[in-house]
Amino acid sequence: MVTLLRTLSSTLLLAPAAPVAGSAVAVGARRWRSVRANAGGGWLSGLLGGGKVGGAPSAMTVTPGTVKAGDPVLHEPAQEVARGDVPSEKVQGIIDRMVDVMRKAPGVGLAAPQIGVPLRIIVLEDTQEYISYAPKKDIEAQDRRPFDLLVIINPKLKKTSKRTALFFEGCLRAVVERHLDVEVSGLDRNGNSIKVEASGWQARILQHECDHLEGTLYVDKMVPRTFRIVENLDLPLPIGCPPLGAR
Repeated sequence: MVTLLRTLSSTLLLAPAAPVAGSAVAVGARRWRSVRANAGGGWLSGLLGGGKVGGAPSAMTVTPGTVKAGDPVLHEPAQEVARGDVPSEKVQGIIDRMVDVMRKAPGVGLAAPQIGVPLRIIVLEDTQEYISYAPKKDIEAQDRRPFDLLVIINPKLKKTSKRTALFFEGCLRAVVERHLDVEVSGLDRNGNSIKVEASGWQARILQHECDHLEGTLYVDKMVPRTFRIVENLDLPLPIGCPPLGAR
């Protein structure tokens, strides 16, 4: 999934070359209309450039079913899911679709607003196969370890230490400072209470996805002057920018 590049890509949508179609989602009394791309991305939209890179499938395309940056659903807070609605066919279908979109990207996380649904649901997963495509030094620097599929409904995130780190995120990349240790509580897909304690790269993914539920994109939090295309990742950061890694 991940290329041999040092850093992972996060979700943010790339403008598709294909036409887009509108779709409406009703939540409560409000009806949302999202523009959904025929091609789009997941948290780690994955891969860089076309064809194959180091044995990993690679694409700067967008996964079917995702919305484009600028769509209101990506820029406004999502709504909570009532506990009694969690077992419903509608909510379970949304979760199934999110997991499918994330894995097809391939990606390591996705929030419901990214598929045009303004509900507080996130999914995330990182596998040993995905990690194997990254350089060992980056795996160690990012404290990246595999974890099984997590579905979290109505997540509430709490920072559990003051430690932070700076790394690149995004399809087009920018440096973002994230906390290294977090705790997220919420409901699983069966409606049971869960709590996840995470550190390193998993903590970064959780923060990135929870940001989506608040209508916040990674570019809203990026370190100024660090936005760049993938091909320029090896170029030095501007003078005055903090170095990558833990602080």
